[in-house]
Amino acid sequence: MQGRIFSGIQPTSGIHLGNYLGAIRHWVRLQAAYDCIYCLVDQHALTALHDPAQMRANTREAAAALIAAGVDPHRSILFAQSSVPAHAQLAWVLSCVSPLGWLNRMTQFKEKAGKDRENAPVGLYTYPILMAADILVYQATHVPVGEDQKQHLELARDIAGSFNRRFGVDLFPLPEPMILGEATRVMSLRDGTKKMSKSDASEQSRISLSDDADTIALKFRRAKSDSILGISYDPDSRPEASNLLTIFAALAERPRAEVEALYAGATFADFKSHLADLAVEKLAPIAAEMRRLQADPGHLDRILSDGAERADATAEKVLAEAYDAVGFLRV
Repeated sequence: MQGRIFSGIQPTSGIHLGNYLGAIRHWVRLQAAYDCIYCLVDQHALTALHDPAQMRANTREAAAALIAAGVDPHRSILFAQSSVPAHAQLAWVLSCVSPLGWLNRMTQFKEKAGKDRENAPVGLYTYPILMAADILVYQATHVPVGEDQKQHLELARDIAGSFNRRFGVDLFPLPEPMILGEATRVMSLRDGTKKMSKSDASEQSRISLSDDADTIALKFRRAKSDSILGISYDPDSRPEASNLLTIFAALAERPRAEVEALYAGATFADFKSHLADLAVEKLAPIAAEMRRLQADPGHLDRILSDGAERADATAEKVLAEAYDAVGFLRV
C-alpha cells in the first residue's frame, strides 16, 4: 500500500452527481492502492441540519450511495464520524494549540456565514479544526479534496507540523492533497455559473444518485443550453456547454478535448440525448443498488457499526499518543 487515505462526505440530503464525479468514483479506485478510511461526517453536518430523523436517514442514504458506487466496506473502513469519539476529543486538543488567526483566514466560514456571522454556529467557525482531527487521528498521508476544501487541508498540515514541533514528537504526518481528474467542480444543470448543490431549491439543477433512469434522462434533456451550433469548452462564454462537456468526459472516462472534437458540429439536442443515455448507463445501476441497500437499514447499520469498531481501534491509539504528548495524566 502507498499510504493511508482519509476522506469524508456530509450526510446532508441527496448525494448528487457532483459528489460522485468529484469524489466518490475516485474513492473507489483508490482502494486498490491505499489503505482507505471513508467517513460520513455527521458532526460536520450538524452545523446545518437539526432534524434528528432526517440526519439518521441521510446517514444511511450516504452509506448506501458509497457502497452502491463501489466502496467496499470489507476492503476499506466506512463509518459515521459520531461513532468514534476520538474525532471530537482530538479536535479539542488541536483547538487549544491552534492560533485564532489561522481560523480567521478561512474563507469558507465567511462565505457560508454571509452577513449573519453573529448568528452562525460556533461549529461552523471551528469546522476546520474538527476536519484536521478527522484526518490526523488516523495519521492519514493523503486526502482527496475539492478546491473548496484545499485551504482547510493546508490548515491541517499547519496544525500537524505545529503540534509535532511544540511537543517534540513525530506523531502526525503532513497529509498531502489529492485533486483528481476531470469534473472536480460540477456545476448546476440550470445555471452553469453555480456549483451543483444539494441546497438548490430546484430538483432539476442536479442529478441525485438515487434518481431512476427516466429521471436522469429527463433532467439532462431539460438541462439549460444555448443556441450555438457545436459543443465547445469555454466556461466564460458557454458555461452550460462547458459543464455538460466536462460531465460527459468524466462519465465516459475520456479526455475532455476528445469529446469536444467528437461533438464539434453537433446540435445541443443531439449532444444532450447522447449524454442522457451515457448517464443512465453509468448511474442507473447505482440508484438501483441504493434502493436495494436502503430496503434493509439493519444491514447498513451493521456495516457502519463494524466500520466504527475498526476505525476506533486505530483512532484510540493515536489519541492516546496525543494525550501523552500534551501531558494528560492517564491513570
